[in-house]
Formats: sequence, C-alpha cells, structure tokens
Amino acid sequence: MTETKQELPKWFCGMLYTKGEAVKNPFSGEVYELNNVELSMYDFLVGCAMLFERSSNRVNDQMIDDYNKGIRWFRQNNPEAYMVLLD
Repeated sequence: MTETKQELPKWFCGMLYTKGEAVKNPFSGEVYELNNVELSMYDFLVGCAMLFERSSNRVNDQMIDDYNKGIRWFRQNNPEAYMVLLD
C-alpha cells in the first residue's frame, strides 16, 4: 500500500508543527493521535472556535469561510479523527 503525504491547503496561514501528538476530546474524553499536519489544522480550528465564541463582534466572513474549509479538510483527510475530536 502506498502512503499518501498530507499537506495543508494553500489558504492555511497557521503554524505548521513539526511533530504530532495525542489530542483529547474535552467532552467525551476520547484520545486520538494526530500527525503534525492534522495537529496544525486541529489547533487552527479550535482557535477559531474560541475566537468565534469569545469575540463574535470581531469575526468576519473570511474567518468563517476559512473555518468551514478547515472542517471540510479534516473530514476528507482523517474522517475517523474528525468524528472523535470535532463532530
């Protein structure tokens, strides 16, 4: 089986981590191991969600669009991790 290498999309302007790590869903307690690319996108999505919740008056359409694109990226690239951590 050939392994495909994940890449972050061109629109992504967050930090690309060099290492992955295990992430725990704060609601279910389930843990999922993410690689460096997935962890970078996961942290971007969690940061967006926090910003949306705490500073809704500073959120614009581009931020919401980027968040939605990130969710779609995660669903396509690791549906199992998406279900455990973000669904």
